[in-house]
Amino acid sequence: MKLFQLSALALATTFVMASCGSAPKSDKAETGEAQEVNEVAEAADVALDLEASQITWVGTKPVGKHNGTIKLSEGKLSLKDGAIVGGNFVIDLNTLTVLDIPAEDEANAKLTGHLKSGDFFEVEKFPTATFEVVSVEPYQAPEGDKKEEKDPEYTLANPTHTITGNLEMKGVKKSIKFPAKVTIDGNKVTAEAKFNINRKDWGMSYGDDESLGDKFIRPTVHIGFNIATK
Repeated sequence: MKLFQLSALALATTFVMASCGSAPKSDKAETGEAQEVNEVAEAADVALDLEASQITWVGTKPVGKHNGTIKLSEGKLSLKDGAIVGGNFVIDLNTLTVLDIPAEDEANAKLTGHLKSGDFFEVEKFPTATFEVVSVEPYQAPEGDKKEEKDPEYTLANPTHTITGNLEMKGVKKSIKFPAKVTIDGNKVTAEAKFNINRKDWGMSYGDDESLGDKFIRPTVHIGFNIATK
């Protein structure tokens, strides 16, 4: 009986720990000053398939996490000699949705409204965010990279390229560098990326004080890019 009680306690402890909203263990994007974008002569522009492309996000706090999606309103990739040499897309922040709370639940509308408020994206003033490609290079794993310690749900298994680009949100433009999985077949391109950023780099510091306890919201946000051309 005592052994059963200990096993049950261990199982309960494991469940509680798994339920806590720790930030996803993923690749961390290298963030720096915005970089110059150079246009490549004779590159062919291919429009994005906006129905097949989207941004995913995950935010966490000590007592849980939330996740959702954001749609793109326009975008293109520039190709030359079978490689991506440029491109950009516009992220429509008015389409931000929360997926982990039922859409009809009042809490869904409350959280969505808060994320769109001045505490976070300030959508009324900054309705869009943008990403522009600076460079796309063959992937090389960083020295000392410990892939086995990362969460496979939030980490690419076999990245093919490293993408550097400028991400602008709330009027703040920063370069980010992250691994991606890119496939190119003629003018058909798909690109997937999963990485973490620090929202404070773009002026979003609401709730980042750990003394807030359960109301603390981690600065680390997990982002997913799912991009496809027509």
